[in-house]
Amino acid sequence: MARARRLPPLNGLRAFEATGRHLSFTKAAEELNVTQTAVSHQIKGLEEQLGLKLFHRSPGRVELTREGRLLLPGLTEAFDRMTQAVEDVRPASGNRPLIVSVTPAFGSKWLAGRLGRFWCQHPEVELIIQHTMNLVDLTRDEVDVAVRFGDGDWPGLVSEKLVAKDMVPICSPALLEGAHPLREPADLKHHTLLHEDDQEDWVEWLRIAGVTDIDPRRGPVVDDLSTLARLAMDGAGVAIAPLNMMEEELKSGRLVQPFDVSLPQEAGYHLVYLPGMEKDPRVAAFRDFLFAEAVEAS
Repeated sequence: MARARRLPPLNGLRAFEATGRHLSFTKAAEELNVTQTAVSHQIKGLEEQLGLKLFHRSPGRVELTREGRLLLPGLTEAFDRMTQAVEDVRPASGNRPLIVSVTPAFGSKWLAGRLGRFWCQHPEVELIIQHTMNLVDLTRDEVDVAVRFGDGDWPGLVSEKLVAKDMVPICSPALLEGAHPLREPADLKHHTLLHEDDQEDWVEWLRIAGVTDIDPRRGPVVDDLSTLARLAMDGAGVAIAPLNMMEEELKSGRLVQPFDVSLPQEAGYHLVYLPGMEKDPRVAAFRDFLFAEAVEAS
């Protein structure tokens, strides 16, 4: 009779392996799509079950113990072999869905209105769009390509800038009239400033516009772009937002751009994938479609 395998819980082993590979609880949590606290608890449980310490922990630093260094290579090899075994039995790529990971803002404000055209052009490609704020690991997660926001520097990945993120003020057309109509940037002193993520975009935009007598940090911060746009449409204030994410609202007239001054940014939305994935016909079709749409919108 074969001897039963006696292994600790798989979640604990995965948490240890990811943390040991990155030497970071934070990066391991991002890779595994769980909280840093969850990773820490799983590793603590693994250490208790094994009766030994796997990491030396100090503020801002994580190091493997001797036992941790002995355990890590075998686990990494095992997880890599399991990943390859699963890939070996998957259907050929042409018969599998194309799984795309995007941020909620990009998915709802830029991609959603264009997907219908992709399906008409490529009915042979079954597309699955996953919306998440977590940074997916394309080497381990079941994701083929992703759209990420940043400067494009992701080691080991092909990164192609798809959409720039020039920031502009947007507001309800009602704010162009009334007791304090928006005619020039200085008129913003009469209106609430709405911020996405933080106040730094308004700080820089007002500097470029030459306005010095307005506190750029006043007003609420809203970390959801759709909510920010809704507040602006309702006349709650003047938002600063990515121009290319507001196409639908600006074309319909629900929002207007009161000033012809934009804040260019180096960062933007990038299409990222593992080297060689561009040879996959599904990826090539989706990539070509996205860049054709980006050129059309520019």
